[in-house]
Amino acid sequence: MRAVQLVASVGLTGIRISDIPEPEHVDDLVVVDLYAAGVSYPDLLQCTGSYQVVKPLPSILGVEGAGTVRSAPERTGLSVGQRVAVLCFDGSWQQTVAVHPNMVFPLPDSVSIAAGAGFLMNYLTVHFALDERAHFHEGESILVHGAAGGVGTAALQVASALGLETCAVVSSEDKALVAKANGARHIVLADGFKDEVRKLTGDRGVDIVLDPVGGDRFTDSLRCLATNGRAVVLGFAAGDIPTVKVNRLLLKNISVVGAGWAEYVREHPDYLARQWEKLQPLLASGVMQVPEPTVYAIDDAVEALASIEDRRATGKVALNLR
Repeated sequence: MRAVQLVASVGLTGIRISDIPEPEHVDDLVVVDLYAAGVSYPDLLQCTGSYQVVKPLPSILGVEGAGTVRSAPERTGLSVGQRVAVLCFDGSWQQTVAVHPNMVFPLPDSVSIAAGAGFLMNYLTVHFALDERAHFHEGESILVHGAAGGVGTAALQVASALGLETCAVVSSEDKALVAKANGARHIVLADGFKDEVRKLTGDRGVDIVLDPVGGDRFTDSLRCLATNGRAVVLGFAAGDIPTVKVNRLLLKNISVVGAGWAEYVREHPDYLARQWEKLQPLLASGVMQVPEPTVYAIDDAVEALASIEDRRATGKVALNLR
């Protein structure tokens, strides 16, 4: 079968399309023929060995995908041909995977294979950030940075479905349209966002900030928080890791917390089932939607990652594996 492998940690030039054997020894695992796989910022970091977890080389890129069940243990309740999304921490950019049953999620009819290939990581990460880390309450307000990207659009969808008032931060008018289509109630441009947020909230500030961007806007994000507000760190797409002067936390009793979903799941694998129990009904009912991604052919995997690297991508990016 075909797979996208990283053979050297030298950036995008270290990627190769390879032929590798199909999975073996799958008696207790679910075998899924993948038709599409999600592309995300951590995949880009993997290419330079910059991600928190560095895999030995050669390694298969990707963590999420979607396809149909080829075989499954009877106890799973999964049937041959069933449409599913999967998490595969050993790499999803391959045509067939064998994964533990708790990493397989039946897709509701409302979610296509292409959309299902790239929503798990972002939607589960955002849910973890809001539920487990920010301890959100329905009716609170939330400011989402990078709101036209994969994590940002997921944050808008999940937050809206959970009853939060959303405010999106974007870098252009074109990206503002993407944010609006994904549930942003208010939209502000990144340049001068702090003052705009203060105006929108009557100088109160927002209850939660979700930040996958980092960089020099982080201090102003803290200034946007209301009393008892929480800033949740999801990543550093801007490249620079900000520092916090902790005296700022005292002024309004605010908090800064990290949301490392993948690391949490590795320590608490049962948490996935609890998350899916909360999110699946929202997907099935249409309250929470998964937009269609921008899809690249498997042979264009480098270009797919480049679109994230230079921030051309809006929404989610996925690979067509067949």
